[in-house]
Amino acid sequence: IKINEVAEPFIRRKAMRHLEKGRVVIFGGGTGNPYFTTDSAAVLRAIEIEADVILKGTRVNGIYNADPEKDATATKFDHITFDDVLRKGLKVMDTTAFTLSQENKLPIIVFDMNTKGNLIKVVSGENIGTEVRL
Repeated sequence: IKINEVAEPFIRRKAMRHLEKGRVVIFGGGTGNPYFTTDSAAVLRAIEIEADVILKGTRVNGIYNADPEKDATATKFDHITFDDVLRKGLKVMDTTAFTLSQENKLPIIVFDMNTKGNLIKVVSGENIGTEVRL
């Protein structure tokens, strides 16, 4: 499906104008380029519009030292650095997206998208999930 059938395609100037007018800009899909995941597309667009943070909604409520779906003793991090994520070999998002976010000093908040009300909480600045920062 072509994006222009459901929404306008991304044009940075237009997105910035919407933001300046106080509108919310929602990005859907990828970049249309091979080898770019949706995570990479999200980080790329966030950098282009000078976003303050990446909100990564997923099926777990944060980043753990082990897979919480397989290991009942897994411990959740409330905050963790980019370097610690890499050092511990934790899976947050694809390497390209993660590195792009780190290089641009763009924090990531990983939260459970399936819990009702969590999107409102994270957008409102409530401390849920795990924040990855420098």
